[in-house]
Amino acid sequence: MGFSTSLQGQSAQEALLIRQDAEIKLLESMKRCLALKVKSDREYASTMSSLSLQVKKAERYDDLFGSLINQSWKDIMDSIDQTAKLIKQQADSMENIVVEQISNLYSERRRARKAFQEEHIWLNNQFQQLTDDVARKKTEYQKNLEVYKLARSKFEEHYINRPGKGGRKLDDVREKYQKACRKLHLTHNEYVLLIGSVTECEQELRTSYLPKLLRRQQAIHLEFIVTWKGILQDVVKYSDFTSENFLEIRSRMQAAVDSIKPADEYKDFICKHRTRQAVPLLFTFAENLDDAPGTLLPNKLAIDNLTIDWLKSRLNELEILMKPIQASRNENGFDTSKVAIMDYTIEREQIRLRCKEKKFLREAGIIRSALNELGCEEVPSGCDLSMADPFVEQTSTLIKKKFLDNGMLSLRRNKKTKSPFKSMSSINESNNEGASLKVIRKLSHMFEQVSCDTDNSSIYEKENGDLINEDWFHGVLPREEVVRLLVTDGDFLVRETTRNHECQLVLSVCWDGHKHFIVQTTQEGHFRFEGPSFTTIPELIMHQWNSGLPVTARSGAILKMPICRERWELNNDDVELMEKIGRGNFGDVYRAQLKTSQTEVAVKTCRVTLPDEQKRKFLHEGRILKQYDHPNIVKLIGICVQKQPIMIVMELVHGGSLLTYLRKNSSLLGQTELLSCCRDAAAGMTYLESKYCIHRDLAARNCLVSLESVIKISDFGMSREEEEYIVSDGMKQIPIKWTAPEALNFGKYTSLCDVWSYGVLMWEIFSKGGNPYSGLTNTQARERIDAGYRLPAPEGTPEEVYTLMLRCWDYQPENRPHFNQIHSAIEALYRSYLRSN
Repeated sequence: MGFSTSLQGQSAQEALLIRQDAEIKLLESMKRCLALKVKSDREYASTMSSLSLQVKKAERYDDLFGSLINQSWKDIMDSIDQTAKLIKQQADSMENIVVEQISNLYSERRRARKAFQEEHIWLNNQFQQLTDDVARKKTEYQKNLEVYKLARSKFEEHYINRPGKGGRKLDDVREKYQKACRKLHLTHNEYVLLIGSVTECEQELRTSYLPKLLRRQQAIHLEFIVTWKGILQDVVKYSDFTSENFLEIRSRMQAAVDSIKPADEYKDFICKHRTRQAVPLLFTFAENLDDAPGTLLPNKLAIDNLTIDWLKSRLNELEILMKPIQASRNENGFDTSKVAIMDYTIEREQIRLRCKEKKFLREAGIIRSALNELGCEEVPSGCDLSMADPFVEQTSTLIKKKFLDNGMLSLRRNKKTKSPFKSMSSINESNNEGASLKVIRKLSHMFEQVSCDTDNSSIYEKENGDLINEDWFHGVLPREEVVRLLVTDGDFLVRETTRNHECQLVLSVCWDGHKHFIVQTTQEGHFRFEGPSFTTIPELIMHQWNSGLPVTARSGAILKMPICRERWELNNDDVELMEKIGRGNFGDVYRAQLKTSQTEVAVKTCRVTLPDEQKRKFLHEGRILKQYDHPNIVKLIGICVQKQPIMIVMELVHGGSLLTYLRKNSSLLGQTELLSCCRDAAAGMTYLESKYCIHRDLAARNCLVSLESVIKISDFGMSREEEEYIVSDGMKQIPIKWTAPEALNFGKYTSLCDVWSYGVLMWEIFSKGGNPYSGLTNTQARERIDAGYRLPAPEGTPEEVYTLMLRCWDYQPENRPHFNQIHSAIEALYRSYLRSN
């Protein structure tokens, strides 16, 4: 088998041209790479030589007198210098011999390719010319045949329909008829002769010239490969670092290392630098602190109303801290003989625990001793600080600031709520409370009490009850969704966000991009931007919209069109959660009821504590589902974003997951019921494929079963509305055993990846809820799939069904069937089983 017998087809010859182009590019790439290798080797050799020279200059032999390591290092650096010279020699040979040969081969390969292309074009032109000649003669023949038919019909009309009538008219018709007849016969003969000659010519080109051309090309290709192989052999030769010269240098380096005797290395050093044992460090209390009051003595605890509670608290804290440390030390005893000599990790941890324990014991001992000397539990007399003292004022200010920063600012804004705090003067007057420490504790307790009394509802919902009824208020809709809604300059809406644990209202406007303005609050509890303030948010927004003034002078943003909530944006209060029925990646799943229609629904909730990025991913499923309407796709009813928690409201599919359904009813399910499940899933996936939606997580656990045993595809959290999707966030949460190889290996998802997953889903259905690749880890399953392993057919699976599974598991995505083909095949099998039953 060779070129002349196997490559005569037009596509094969074009493929040969493409192969020649690829070989030319490969030669060009090799030439470029080898040139870079020569450059790199020369630079490497130059760097090693320079390094060796610099090391020799920088060595301080006085400090390393008598060091065997130093002498060995010197010998090694000399050997490295010799190695650099050899590498440079090989690089020179590589450039002068190998790169030159590749350049010549590259030029010859291009000339050969050009010659073959010219012959290929000439041959195609010859075949085309023969085809055109035949086509032209055929057209001429058909034209003369039409003329002949017309002349004949006219002649018959005069001769047959008007018998006995002669005349000039009949003679003209007869003459035209005879002329057309002669011309037709002449053209017919020319056509016959042309067919014969063209056939001979085509056979000569095809059976003689073309095989000779291909045989010559094969000989040229083989000759090139022989030359090419020789060049690569030279590449190996001049890249070999195991030649005798290199081995000799290596032997010298090894001898230099062998000359080192570790026991003798530090003898002279120890004798020269012998010293006494280390002197301990001394830590003393600084006694020259002139500003300290006389009651504060060095190395003695100050026990008064300012410190006694703290000391007792600190003592309890130390006792609590010591328990886990002592338990850890007792449990984690270690044998130093089993620890690597340079691994200080365990020993260092033990030292840390011992030091910590001793510090705590010392602190506790000092505190107990001081309290025992006091001999009572009462607060000793001392200088009580009044509330006017700067320390108390500063502490109360810090507590107040912390309180306000934690999102309780609305208490100050609320006009109807009286201040829960006594005035500072009244606190100051109650001297029977005694120490300022108690005042601070009381103040802190009062702030904490108010914090506990505040619920999780939006502060703006409390203060602006009408705001939630405004169509342009979108609640806690994430910024990503907001940007999607605002498309024209002047479009605006209001939403709620959280910054630094504080709820804030934000006006989002499309204006030269997207701008977001935080609603400012005045000391009187009014709301404003840069202009006048208003008592409610709706009044502020209406003023800004009707006045046509920019929100801020710097932005120039003007409100033109309020963007109302979409029809699928529901009010959280319209949904009544009834019973928890599951748990998802983002929160819990509930059976719930819509108050407006008394309809039972399923509700997915998003945990309030999740970051905004996770909330956006949570809403992604709702955005996918809202545009789909198919009996085998779970229906979206709405999304609740008016306040936390965000919720996705879907139809309630009472039968639960397909996986649970298969396992519970395994004994009741026949082939027809199993095929019905496959058919429903295929119908749903056919619809998704037509919408360019890649599900990415198709499995029995993510399909639901209705009371009528209809299968519905659900869980679109990983879906993407693209023809092709490239993963960029790693392999987190990817269902390995359901995912196609190209998605696992290259992160590339298409609808054909869902086809692979559908094959696994079919296997789950016919195994009645079995675990695919049971007994194999994800890594083992992935490796075996790449090696060609496929799941065996579940017991009782029809041969046609398993054949379809294997087609879905073809390693090459383009060889897998599309979902419309799968659905047609399953539908045909299903009808066949219905008829047979």
